[in-house]
Amino acid sequence: MFDPVIAPSGTLLGLLQRGRGDGTLHALAAPRAEALAALDHCVLDDPRHDWQVENRSLYYARLYLDLHGGLDRIEAHLFDAEDHLDTEESRTGLALAVLGHLASYGRQDALLLLRRYAATGSNWAWALDELALRDDDAGLRALALPVLARFPADAEGSAELAAVVRDAFEPRPWRLWADDPREAVGARVRAAREQGSFDRWQRQMRPAGPRPGWSVRAVLDWAQEGYERGAVLYGPAARCLTAVAGPEDRPELLAAARHGATGARGAALHHLAESRDPAVLDLVEAAADGDSREAAEAAVGAYRRMCGEDAVARARAWVRRTDALGEAAADVLACRGTAQDSPSVLGALRDTIRSAGPDAPALAGLVDGAGRLGIAVAAPVLRHVYRETTSSQLRGRVARALAATDPTFATGFAVECLWDCEETTREVAAEHAETGDVRVAERLRRLAADPAEEAEVQTAVRNRIGPDLQV
Repeated sequence: MFDPVIAPSGTLLGLLQRGRGDGTLHALAAPRAEALAALDHCVLDDPRHDWQVENRSLYYARLYLDLHGGLDRIEAHLFDAEDHLDTEESRTGLALAVLGHLASYGRQDALLLLRRYAATGSNWAWALDELALRDDDAGLRALALPVLARFPADAEGSAELAAVVRDAFEPRPWRLWADDPREAVGARVRAAREQGSFDRWQRQMRPAGPRPGWSVRAVLDWAQEGYERGAVLYGPAARCLTAVAGPEDRPELLAAARHGATGARGAALHHLAESRDPAVLDLVEAAADGDSREAAEAAVGAYRRMCGEDAVARARAWVRRTDALGEAAADVLACRGTAQDSPSVLGALRDTIRSAGPDAPALAGLVDGAGRLGIAVAAPVLRHVYRETTSSQLRGRVARALAATDPTFATGFAVECLWDCEETTREVAAEHAETGDVRVAERLRRLAADPAEEAEVQTAVRNRIGPDLQV
């Protein structure tokens, strides 16, 4: 999947693509046809950089309800001929999730579209999961034959069906179908469930990892073998080393951390970091300064796992570095530093935005650190990131940092955050938004009554709606 093209933050499309609360507010004030065109664009061309962690579906579904939007363009997208050529979940997943939320709000047209797509579409499993949460038993039973017809009644088809049943995200349809009296339905699903259970049992009986009695050398060899086949096992290997290594093994571990092969070296560095060995910080620095990029990455990853005062003290010396170790040092100070480290965290925050922009992954820890340390002078920088970032996850972290650093947050960004696409951001807004604004009072009432809203958000809302503060 290509990176999405995101419109400027000052446009209606750019606001909706980012999932900002101002996107909803501007859409409701814009001409309806223009707002629906921008909304359809977002749903049919997923704007998220990481669709597995960023939320948009409930945000877009609520806007369809508010705009009384039809589903013709979603229908055309789902049943286009391209659906059988491009079978990636990312092409249709957002549209199906939006339909699921609309169905939960009582939109019968959305429910019918999901049923039809589950019967004929390439991303049928996603549609079936949405229906499993919202459809009645009769609707799900009617899909049994179309879904099972996707799997030929031969050995290969039966194995594929068993894998699908075993890994199903929502098991409700398969449980219903297992009780179906028809031989072509109930018997097939029961056989597939039994085969899936047998497959799991077989995997448990053939573990491929470390076994009791392994030596330090065996664990290091296992980590190296994993690295050579493309599996980075530093963390699991470090945990195994904790179980098997004794004081007499320290020389071997230090040697592996200095000059070992990449997989073994990474495992040794992670183990020494977790055990806070007095030599590990020098070993990390040596690896970061060495010629091996892979060893440097392993060393920085090990350092990020350290949480002692020695790691913080070394971070103060490393924070001026311009490499990955300097970035990790800034993160350590942001997460575990004290007030004396505020200038370093602020400097790293500004440098990262200048060099990598408002979507840089390194911003997450620095933003959290600005809020944790209460760096008031960081507020203008944080407001810039809030407006420009395309990551709704990062924007939520910025909102929490602004709540701790910006005295205007309660009457400013907190108000629009009540309409944000991320529930954690709405939760922050519910805790801080100034209720003197009539929009805030009405929005809090709506969130409190919305059955689709997350429990944490509703708890924050109800904490504001009490005997001392009636909205």
